[in-house]
Amino acid sequence: MRIARYTTGEDPTYGLVDGAGDKIAEITGDPLYTKIELTGVTTTVDQVRLLAPVIPRSKVIGIGRNYVEHARETGNEPPSEPLMFLIPNTAVVGPDDPVVMPPQSQRVDFEGELAVVIGRMCHDIQPEDVPSVIFGYTCANDVTARDLQRSDGQWSRAKGFDTFCPLGPWIETDLDVTNLRLRTLRDGEVVQDGTTADMIFDVPTLVSYASQAFTLLPGDVILTGTPAGIAPVESGQRVDIEIENIGTLSNPYIRHED
Repeated sequence: MRIARYTTGEDPTYGLVDGAGDKIAEITGDPLYTKIELTGVTTTVDQVRLLAPVIPRSKVIGIGRNYVEHARETGNEPPSEPLMFLIPNTAVVGPDDPVVMPPQSQRVDFEGELAVVIGRMCHDIQPEDVPSVIFGYTCANDVTARDLQRSDGQWSRAKGFDTFCPLGPWIETDLDVTNLRLRTLRDGEVVQDGTTADMIFDVPTLVSYASQAFTLLPGDVILTGTPAGIAPVESGQRVDIEIENIGTLSNPYIRHED
């Protein structure tokens, strides 16, 4: 099941997206918290504005260097355990929303990632029980001010600017994520091409590990790391994150002063 959050110019609502990604059937309520029912209203994707499919009530948890080649391209060895950091929920935007590059940074990079959406509260959960707490999956772009990441010595500012966490286009609730192709395109050119099978730590391990530090709440999002191929983006360029069996998240980049 694919669940989208969207607007037709009025208050945001949720809908079920068909397999082709063309049509949306409106549903009542918030699927993370309430039973959903079809309203009978249908529309097409190209007639609505897709929004971030989830606005985390609590937190976004990032995972660093979770692909061997990405760790090495940044001059680091692969970590021996998951490397976690927090991103404020104010960084979240949706499909086609602009990523605003701040004046403090001269190098802003893309990072295409699989995102896990938590569906129920949990703490200290074991890896074998993780499927029961996952609501679904979506595409993410863990935008990073690379120069600030290096100069700060920690990652909160570099990854936490407003608009730095695009999510979308919708949430896929029924998906095997053990071996999904993940590609990032910059202005139509493929710049990252990997598979989730290359993760150092798989999804059950990551969710379990995070839950040992933080109570996870419905709507929390865990970013699972990016393949090799990171590179800067210039104002006016567009970045697409494609994940097999989910869809494409696309966002333009602009400079703060543009």
